[in-house]
Amino acid sequence: MQYVSTRAAASAASSSSQQFSDILLGGLAADGGLFLPTAYPQVTGAELDAWRQLSYADLAYEILKKFATDIPEADLRALTAKTYTKEVYKNARKGEKASQITPLRVLEEGANSTKLVLQALSNGPTLAFKDMAMQLLGNLFEYTLAKHNAQLNIFGATSGDTGSAAEYAMRGKKGIRVFMLSPHKKMSAFQTAQMFSLQDPNIFNIAIEGVFDDAQDMVKAVSNDLPFKAKQKIGTVNSINWARVVAQVVYYFRGYLSATTSNDQKVSFTVPSGNFGNICAGHIARMMGLPIDKLVAATNENDVLDEFFRTGVYRVRKSSETYHTSSPSMDISKASNFERFIYDLVGRDGDRTRALFQKVETHGGFDLSGKPGSDGDEFKLVAKYGFKSGKSTHEDRLNTIRDVADDYGIVIDTHTADGIKVARENLEPGVTMIVLETALAAKFNETILDALGEDAERPEGFENIEDLPQKFVVMPPDVEKMKAYIAANTGL
Repeated sequence: MQYVSTRAAASAASSSSQQFSDILLGGLAADGGLFLPTAYPQVTGAELDAWRQLSYADLAYEILKKFATDIPEADLRALTAKTYTKEVYKNARKGEKASQITPLRVLEEGANSTKLVLQALSNGPTLAFKDMAMQLLGNLFEYTLAKHNAQLNIFGATSGDTGSAAEYAMRGKKGIRVFMLSPHKKMSAFQTAQMFSLQDPNIFNIAIEGVFDDAQDMVKAVSNDLPFKAKQKIGTVNSINWARVVAQVVYYFRGYLSATTSNDQKVSFTVPSGNFGNICAGHIARMMGLPIDKLVAATNENDVLDEFFRTGVYRVRKSSETYHTSSPSMDISKASNFERFIYDLVGRDGDRTRALFQKVETHGGFDLSGKPGSDGDEFKLVAKYGFKSGKSTHEDRLNTIRDVADDYGIVIDTHTADGIKVARENLEPGVTMIVLETALAAKFNETILDALGEDAERPEGFENIEDLPQKFVVMPPDVEKMKAYIAANTGL
């Protein structure tokens, strides 16, 4: 399996391709693009049948070995077995079996065999879906670094959940340091405490005076300084990292196989979306041949993705135009992983992809609506890829949290509420709609208290996390100062 940048010129694509291990520790390609396979591996009906009875660890192995062909299969099987255990994924809600890793719960079953189903993805160490990929990433990094007796300085940005998932996965890992940026005072108290309470010497938390997009732009700027990146051994765990995206592909297969009994059945997925990484994994699963009908992107008030899927216009917002909402992990106005889908949408044309995303930097977006003066007409092809979208607001969030608590006796987090609200608007007869859970409600207790008048239940060990001592620094969104901070703390 070879990988190529989304911005590679056609003449250079074959000569510049790399294998999985070559791109594992990095994020952006040298040309500023993102890595994708030169062709998506295909899954047969016979394979789907055989996979129905597999454990999550074995399913992960079967899927990952299609992408990581340069890692010995015995090693890869050992890595997935080490990662996906009931001891790691133990924070299930009452009534759920942690041993299933990502259990399904039917919320609504209506006429014409229409079902609304919730797929639990938040029973990992940090109570968020990011753990599904990040725990594997930590083990892959450690495995690869040990083979080469090397070091890695992870530099990432988080709007709330990526940071804690990365830090819990990397804490204590040999040869790894983590420098994690987050928007200062714009995460929930629980999210903030999860990250900043870690005292491990290899963890560095940096609160940026700005919004998530400011932090994300700094990660890209540092990654694009190739001499600095090489000298400081910079890698990334943001969703621009291909290994993280492909690890997320696994739970789409698990959700489908758990919700169906034969391969002629289709399901749809609704995915709370901010940076487009989670739903991008669904796009990849669909391109591999998984029978997905629709992929529905649910946004909050920061609706850059919803606007594109309704109009064909991708219009990023400035920091001053980005809303701070009660689903803060989606407070993102520039979706990094969107480039991977656009690359497929424009026929895998690296030159065209590069031009479009250069226009994002110079003009704040691009227009594929086909209208006079637009940048192209590929929006007409979006339906072929199954994408739809919707938007949810704070009031929608509160109402959905109340409805789900009243009707089904479970408390959902704010981002999952966005997903359920939009999923209900996109139900179709005979098609099961699976909503991907984002996090456990305890991570966003301020809004749960507002919606229900009582605190969300907390798993054991998280009762007083906000009271723990916190270790972090506050910095402006200044790339040069950030480089100096990294260099001072790596000793390289």
